[in-house]
Amino acid sequence: MSITKIAIPSSLPGGLGAQLGQHFGHCDLFTLVDVEDGKVASVTTMENAPHEHGGCMAPVQALRAAKVKAMLAGGMGMRPLAGFNQAGIRVFYVAHCTTVQQAVQGYLDNALQEFSSDFTCQGGGGHCQG
Repeated sequence: MSITKIAIPSSLPGGLGAQLGQHFGHCDLFTLVDVEDGKVASVTTMENAPHEHGGCMAPVQALRAAKVKAMLAGGMGMRPLAGFNQAGIRVFYVAHCTTVQQAVQGYLDNALQEFSSDFTCQGGGGHCQG
């Protein structure tokens, strides 16, 4: 039995029914989902790390410390994408999803595309347009 922890940028209050936070660095919080044997085993939330200390890498480090193995995101810059790759956290593109549940289902169905530099935002605090 292998458990994989995935993180999804979310709007308050988080959870499977929450709206997807379209940009990982600017989300209210992360919904953390433990997947076991292809099914959701548990759902929790985690506060987004403030950008003041470590910039956009602070959330990457916090998620790595929480033992996250996959991130489902609609938008992020090149620097955090490189940070996730370096931390061994796979990133999947979910801009077409509107809820955490839709993103998680896409992950469970193995229907998500790996996040590439083609999907990254151009920094400067702007929001992505998927």
